[in-house]
Amino acid sequence: MKSILLSILFLLSYYLMNATTLHIGNGFPYTNLEQVAPDAQPGDTILFHEGTHLGGQYIFELQGSVNAWIYIMNAPNETAVLEGGNNAIQFVDPAYLHVSGLIFQHQTGNGVNTDDGGDYSTPAHHVIFENCTFQDMSANGNNDLLKLSGLDFFEIRNCTFLNGADGGSGIDMVGCHNGVIEDNYFENMGTNCIQTKGGAQYIRIEGNFFRNGGNRTLNLGGSTGLQFFRPDTAHFEAADLQVYSNVIVGSWAAVAYVGSVNVEVVNNTIYRPENWVIRILQETVDPNRFYECGDNTFRNNIVYLGNNLSTETNIGSNTAPETFIFSNNLWCNFDNPNWVGPSIPVEDLNNILNQNPLFADPDNDDYNIPMNSPAAGSGVSVDEPKLDFFDRGFASPPSIGAIEANPHSNVNNLKLLESEEIIIFPNPTKGKFTIQLLNSNMGKIDIEIFDQIGRSIEHFEIENQDSILLGLDLIPGIYFLKVKKSNKIFTKKIIINN
Repeated sequence: MKSILLSILFLLSYYLMNATTLHIGNGFPYTNLEQVAPDAQPGDTILFHEGTHLGGQYIFELQGSVNAWIYIMNAPNETAVLEGGNNAIQFVDPAYLHVSGLIFQHQTGNGVNTDDGGDYSTPAHHVIFENCTFQDMSANGNNDLLKLSGLDFFEIRNCTFLNGADGGSGIDMVGCHNGVIEDNYFENMGTNCIQTKGGAQYIRIEGNFFRNGGNRTLNLGGSTGLQFFRPDTAHFEAADLQVYSNVIVGSWAAVAYVGSVNVEVVNNTIYRPENWVIRILQETVDPNRFYECGDNTFRNNIVYLGNNLSTETNIGSNTAPETFIFSNNLWCNFDNPNWVGPSIPVEDLNNILNQNPLFADPDNDDYNIPMNSPAAGSGVSVDEPKLDFFDRGFASPPSIGAIEANPHSNVNNLKLLESEEIIIFPNPTKGKFTIQLLNSNMGKIDIEIFDQIGRSIEHFEIENQDSILLGLDLIPGIYFLKVKKSNKIFTKKIIINN
């Protein structure tokens, strides 16, 4: 064991000492990613410098190692845009790859494509997309801003997805496993914001904001040709998905369970869907192979709806709606004070019916609820999620919805470290907000605000101050406040709206 440990430490030291930074841009050694990729070694960093870079890059087997990832990112405080192409980048069989801070726009196929090269026995794996913007597809069909096929162990976090193709998704996953999609912002998608299908399993969708997500904001399952399932023995389109602490605004249907099993939709806020709240469907039908859509959960959610709906739940054939669990949801019809409740397939145990959740300012995307909200403390205690939309700890029992009325910081999670000693209000905001310290004895703290592509847009220190007022001219989306005190770091999410 000691010799193995020494070998690992030696390799790690070797990679760190020999890591290289490779530069792409006007006046730098490399002109594009295809040119630099053959020279990149585990531990290296590839920097895109200021400017517009041509899309259409095909990158095969760009692979770091478990202790020495390859990083692709924008140069510090420089804006790098990958423009056009069928795909901005197609990564085939990547591994241990971290992509950060890039803007992808105006592609005609998919914005970025990441896949296993069609060899299902060797999935692409360990890929992170962080602080990236995917926007403005130049296509109208089944074209996705981010297409993932046969990718395992991945994360998509702090990214922005804007203006997808009419027939496409923000993120489309076929046969992907063990992934996390968190703290992202989606607006104006065509068919859906996130689709998980083709044998997808063990994917967590948490703390995202969705606006106008198309036909189905979250398509939890789908319809996949049999030849594309990964693995080819899968008995479901999707299984073991966790949909936690998201805010879903608009779209034709907020949540669709489609050929999926063991899916949990818990502690979300759903605001004014256009035709249905939930769809329960089976689009891939073979009783000898595929499970009926069932054994799924809808719990601790706020659903705020009007008389515009066709019905609350649309149920298709070849499904098992009687196996669903509904409990502790708050349903409010703002158009009808005499509404008798939702049409759902089973009893919603301990639900709250037609009581106003008292959102702070929903017209400006502020879905915070006060302590006197009927949703406050009315949820059923669950193991997950532990964190609400703003990465604060849920109380016990938790509030219903994505945002906890009485947040707790006693969760063993770095995100929560002392974070309740700092409050941002209003949040969401149009750009003018106050940062307030609840503990005047915090001493000197370092505060930095980052935009969607990881650029620092404000950096300052506070010492012995109770509050500071900021006015920033920012485009709508999710931003992050990074707070440092001594050797402790935590982040807080800020929503900027129109």
